[in-house]
Amino acid sequence: MTGLRHLAPTILCLLLSLGVTRAYAQEAEQSPWAKEIDALVAGDSANPPPQRGIVFVGSSSIRLWTTLAQDFPGASVINRGFGGSRIADSTRHADKLVVPYHPRLVVLYAGDNDIAEGRTAAQVLADFQAFVDRLRSNLPHVAIIFVSIKPSVARVALWPRMRAANEEVAAWAKSQHDVIYVDVASRMLDGEGRPRPELLLPDGLHMRPAGYAIWVDALTPWVRTYGYGLHKRR
Repeated sequence: MTGLRHLAPTILCLLLSLGVTRAYAQEAEQSPWAKEIDALVAGDSANPPPQRGIVFVGSSSIRLWTTLAQDFPGASVINRGFGGSRIADSTRHADKLVVPYHPRLVVLYAGDNDIAEGRTAAQVLADFQAFVDRLRSNLPHVAIIFVSIKPSVARVALWPRMRAANEEVAAWAKSQHDVIYVDVASRMLDGEGRPRPELLLPDGLHMRPAGYAIWVDALTPWVRTYGYGLHKRR
């Protein structure tokens, strides 16, 4: 009986984790993204992506990043972006988008659409915390990067709320192990603090190669540290 009492906390944690996983699976089945996610991973059985690489996940700024492999040569990168998505969508679909690849590093870009749909800075932080918790339930040692919400001409009126969300996430990430906030936003603003239109497509929202070049420069040191397995875990 004494031995069983010692095992009780572990068993409880496993049951809770199983319950959370099932809840996310049910939400994923009902998600408007379900078919798109299924199509995204349909080829995995025939051509399995690499294990222990880097998964880039999130909204359209990830989906449209077609030069990932060239931008991070030598790294095993997997693009799992799906347009229009929010942080919670990546969380719900983590079982298909992230977990199967057992990545060393996950790079998330989301929050842009969240703010556009009315979520607050505090809610964006809570959603990101839920994303981290979800991944760590299956991948306890994975490193996770939050790419700052970018400024854009199309959503310039929302920038104060986006900036506040970035600040909330940045402050929380500092208190976590292997959770990294990467600032791209400051370099996408001009000297007067306005979005730089030359970095964006004519829609004023999505990026030109010059915008992605800023992201590559900001992310490269972290990809080198985590993506190649050089980081010494505690």
